[in-house]
Amino acid sequence: MIPASHFHPLSVHFPIALITIGFLFDLVYLWYKKEPCMSKTGYYLQILGMLGAIAAWGTGYFIAGSTHMEGEAMEIKEQHELMATISLVSIIVATLARIILVYQKTENTFYKYIPFGLSVLSVIFITITGFLGGKLVIDFMIGI
Repeated sequence: MIPASHFHPLSVHFPIALITIGFLFDLVYLWYKKEPCMSKTGYYLQILGMLGAIAAWGTGYFIAGSTHMEGEAMEIKEQHELMATISLVSIIVATLARIILVYQKTENTFYKYIPFGLSVLSVIFITITGFLGGKLVIDFMIGI
């Protein structure tokens, strides 16, 4: 049986990969506009990544967040939690904005840069969140 504390580390890798690769597909589409499948693939990866991010945030908040820490580890944990929440909100807003554009059939207008810009921020926030989470595991052996 897998301990409950392992669900968070197990669940974070998929949304990080899906959101980042989805962003890269969108970036390639913006450079080479001849490949609409790149944008569509990025769209679906972003939706899957958002759903995974919700699950990852939930496992961190409800399961892994109950770990008691002190000192520098506690400061990093608080920063990690804050960045995780900011990451989650940013990817939800970016994904919802993109879904609205797709359903209004305006995804190929200038408005496509709004969710793309939000996706840039999401990838930055997710990278910082992952770095802080890795720091907790590597430097303080949290979750090991």
